[in-house]
Amino acid sequence: MAVLPALLALGLLEPLASAAAVGHYGPDLTPHVSVFQGTIAGGNNFPGVARPFGVVKLGPDLYDGRSDAYSGYLSTGNFSGFSMMHEQGTGGAPKYGTVSQLPLVGNISQPLSHLTVGRSGADSGSVGYYRATTAQGVSVELSASAHAGIYRYSFPRASPGNNILVDVSHVLPSFRGMGLGQNYEGGSFEIFPDGHYEGHGVYNNGWNEAPDWTIYFCGHFDAPYTTGKVYVGTDESGSVEQPSKSANSSSGSTRVGGLFTFGRPEVISRVGISWISREKACSNVQEEIPRGTRFMSVVEDTKAEWNSKVLSKITTTAGNQTSLSLLYTSLYFMHLIPTNQTGENPGWTSTEPYYQDIFTFWVLQPTAYEEQIRSLIDIWRHDGYLPDARSSNYNGRTQGGSNADNVLADAYVKGVRGAVNWEDGYRAMVKDAEVAPPNDPADPMASDSSTHEGRGALPDWLSLGYITPRFTRAVTRAVEYSCNDFGLYQVASGLEKADDADKYLNRSRNWRNHWNPNATSLGFSGFVVPRDESGFLSTDPVHDTGYWGDPYYEANSWAYSWNSIHDMKHMIDLMGGPERVRDRLDTMFKEGATGSSGILFDPTNEPMFNVPYLYNYVDRQDLSVSRSRQVAKQYYGIGTNGLPGNSDAGAMETWLLWNMIGLYPITGQTTFLIHSPWFESLTIDLGNNKKLHITSTGGDGNGDTDFYVQSLKVNGRKWTKNWLSWNDVFENGGTLEFQLGSTAVNWTNGELPPSPAS
Repeated sequence: MAVLPALLALGLLEPLASAAAVGHYGPDLTPHVSVFQGTIAGGNNFPGVARPFGVVKLGPDLYDGRSDAYSGYLSTGNFSGFSMMHEQGTGGAPKYGTVSQLPLVGNISQPLSHLTVGRSGADSGSVGYYRATTAQGVSVELSASAHAGIYRYSFPRASPGNNILVDVSHVLPSFRGMGLGQNYEGGSFEIFPDGHYEGHGVYNNGWNEAPDWTIYFCGHFDAPYTTGKVYVGTDESGSVEQPSKSANSSSGSTRVGGLFTFGRPEVISRVGISWISREKACSNVQEEIPRGTRFMSVVEDTKAEWNSKVLSKITTTAGNQTSLSLLYTSLYFMHLIPTNQTGENPGWTSTEPYYQDIFTFWVLQPTAYEEQIRSLIDIWRHDGYLPDARSSNYNGRTQGGSNADNVLADAYVKGVRGAVNWEDGYRAMVKDAEVAPPNDPADPMASDSSTHEGRGALPDWLSLGYITPRFTRAVTRAVEYSCNDFGLYQVASGLEKADDADKYLNRSRNWRNHWNPNATSLGFSGFVVPRDESGFLSTDPVHDTGYWGDPYYEANSWAYSWNSIHDMKHMIDLMGGPERVRDRLDTMFKEGATGSSGILFDPTNEPMFNVPYLYNYVDRQDLSVSRSRQVAKQYYGIGTNGLPGNSDAGAMETWLLWNMIGLYPITGQTTFLIHSPWFESLTIDLGNNKKLHITSTGGDGNGDTDFYVQSLKVNGRKWTKNWLSWNDVFENGGTLEFQLGSTAVNWTNGELPPSPAS
């Protein structure tokens, strides 16, 4: 899961024109998207169908009785349903898998008995389209709009009975034994005289330990069914057909649903969902996929929206199909969540935008960028705290700091204004920084303080300037609280709150209070370690990786010692100077450094995202290029195992995208570290007729060889710094002209990247 979520933002708005245009958005770039990338080996990508930031994410749910299907998908197992709601690329525990249908053949005597059906062959899919075949010979094709989905079923011609089951109790289960499995708490199902059905389900728990939440649905079949029956079922008594056309349950032990039987082999099903009401669900499907809509027209509309709103924002002259696929697949997966739920917020009435399903933020659209910032602030107005993560309209879980502070700070320094109320935004950040959230309910994995929002370890942070082991994840929290406080300094400075700015800048240096200069590992001295009022505590920086109850969360002391990048100059001094830092970074990538064949650098998680680029701070930009390129080429691919770890809501894909661009953004600052682009030509549409043009000569055009920078021009001027700022090439557009070669040269003699807290 994500730690220290970054906001990597470009203000992209208008699509590029093209002589080879297909439709108003330009060329069709969707064939370059590999929707099955990262769907196995822990990537947890969602391969089904969705619109950019769409509420509906329609896809298969696989069940093997032992594996968590985080996004619904497994490469093996049986189908338990095809459901309307999923997360993208997350770990922790599965979420959603709700509003489901399952095609079944034959006589179904117990429809509400957790039925599954086998798979025949491999599933297939592309942007806007998904297809699977069950072991009973039923073809299931899927597509979606923002709030509705469409199913196309093709039953075998000689089928003994063509059935579609709607089971309101269906959720994605969890087998991890962590107490984070979802629960069904009741619902309703009703068939109306005109043949359509409506209902709702109530569910809870999951990764963020959410209380009860309700989703409503409204479904239509564009084919007459021979029978439509309502069922009630329990594990003890099985499924019982209801004499009426409706059923209600207020108990999780009593399931409700319907079974529809058809006399024809092809059936179209259209379903709308809503967080507000049945009526809104019906309105959503009627407005977005009305009766008579051709299945393939929904597919084509979905492709058009991805092309116009997302994929066309970055264009290149590159011809290498693998690189093109990595580029556009990355753009695709980083735009599936958060979910744009504006107008579908059941928690309060507001004219502000509303986004949820928040885990990390990776934004490429200026309108969505501003809306998401406004949504974060509105969540604070009504729920009391900014969300560090959020799903089913509930904040949680907070793994380290209050990292929405970083998101707001990044937006502020990059000039996001519009309708954002920054005074309110700053007040929300101050709430995180000054008021510990109530620990109710307590997290069974970390009962010391709240994991739902805010900063649970604030009592120590405010009174001591460090965090003692009375709070779990103490070192992780201390490092992240420092970064959060630096974010408050940035916004306070911009709002001319001088006293606050001084206070939070000083607090952003408190990570230093965890620095033990006498801690040693692999020949190096000085690491961030746990401590209490008596002093530093013993730790093994190589092997001290932990989880919820430990001092370090999902990374070791070697990783967290690099994280306070806002104070990098001081960190370099503590580590012994530039040469020792370079050697220390080299050790991160040295095989066998962990006592085995492995390396210290972990590409699977965010705490080490910045490590390959930190050579820029010691004037070795060439090593940033070689290390980051090695990571990108070794750990990323277009196949099903093409991610090194959880996508984390697009985090991995965005790291790769920036590597392709040749820049690395420092969250909460206007600084971009320069490394090296992959392509001979890349154009990024920044909106409002502004573009960033990146060219390179002398390389191989694919980023495999000859990738060292020989010289660089920025906006036509010779550039000798290994970094640039937002206003150099993003604020008004600009050009980057790289000359690349096969060997490293010293092309930089300008000032090093800024270190504002040092």
